[in-house]
Amino acid sequence: MKYEPSDLDKFNALVDRVLAVPHSVIKERVEEERKRSAAKAVRPGPKPKGRVKRSGASDRASMN
Repeated sequence: MKYEPSDLDKFNALVDRVLAVPHSVIKERVEEERKRSAAKAVRPGPKPKGRVKRSGASDRASMN
């Protein structure tokens, strides 16, 4: 009789593999995917907002 892994065994093996990846590696992969996605010319849906420097009251005060 051959042992067949149950769904729980498969799930536990998958979770162990995911948890073995360091967080820094995951963050790098996510950032690479964001850059690759943003580089596509035509893309449906909302566009990612860039960081916009807004002039505040302190900037206006220093200009006078």
